[in-house]
Amino acid sequence: MTTITLLRTVVIGAINWDINLFIKAFPRKGEEVAVERITRVPGGKAGNVVVAAARLLGPKQTAILGGLGKDSIASEHVRIFEEEGVVVSGLMFNPNAESGQAYIVIDEEGANIIHTHFGANATVRPEDLGEPVRHALISEARVITIMDPLFETALKLAQDAKRMSKIVAWAPGLKSAIGIQKAATMLRNVDYLVTNEFEMEYLTGKSNPDEAVARLLEVNSKMRMITTLGAKGCSMYSEGERMTTQALDVKSLGLSVVNTVGCGDAFIGAFVAAISEGLSNAEALRWGCCAGGLKATRRETRGSPSREMLLKYLT
Repeated sequence: MTTITLLRTVVIGAINWDINLFIKAFPRKGEEVAVERITRVPGGKAGNVVVAAARLLGPKQTAILGGLGKDSIASEHVRIFEEEGVVVSGLMFNPNAESGQAYIVIDEEGANIIHTHFGANATVRPEDLGEPVRHALISEARVITIMDPLFETALKLAQDAKRMSKIVAWAPGLKSAIGIQKAATMLRNVDYLVTNEFEMEYLTGKSNPDEAVARLLEVNSKMRMITTLGAKGCSMYSEGERMTTQALDVKSLGLSVVNTVGCGDAFIGAFVAAISEGLSNAEALRWGCCAGGLKATRRETRGSPSREMLLKYLT
């Protein structure tokens, strides 16, 4: 078996094909509006995150775990991942499910509404993680980045990763709606929890950030909680500490926001890339905010920056 000696992070979760519909403004209920442009591009949270990390870390230092159908979409995903330098040996191909697809409506200000068909994404089971190739990838990685697989799959991976003394980052996304009681077993195995403001409230039942953090610390006092705040940057909470990082001011750089789809994924990819290289939490947050801001100036979902571009705007 080939040993992956440079693997920095393994990312697990959704891999989708995104159909982006660009419009001037969102319709009212029952109203029809014209679609001005359509793009069809690779997406899905895990796919976006692993590509964002790969662009910063280099070839063969990231790997993707996830489910695809046996269809033309799957073949295109594999081709693109390989071009980006992502290790694809951990992928599963299900002949009985379509590859995941997302239908995204984007207005002229870059705001979006997303409708997702998970398809084969929802077929990756806990027992699949023990298959030799996937187990080897998990064993070799420094950071395990868990996005939005089935909860039981996420839990198994987090537990296995902690037994191996890995750094575990979890961005539950829609899974935050399960609530803190069900999520507690998962949270006890997490080093970095990444949510937006709404997901933090869904997860904890608390709209006040301090109260939400207090509930999470009751579950895992060593966990660090990162809340992404869009144009306001992000905050990281830990026991007795709050660290705030400003967003990249793209307008002052002569750039314009054109599409915010995938900004959070670019943030996570850059953050875990920095952590995997041993950078401080403060520097990793700067990487994340810079990557998320630069992605907003690109129309494509995977518009995350190269390492050269990121370091240019960090200085």
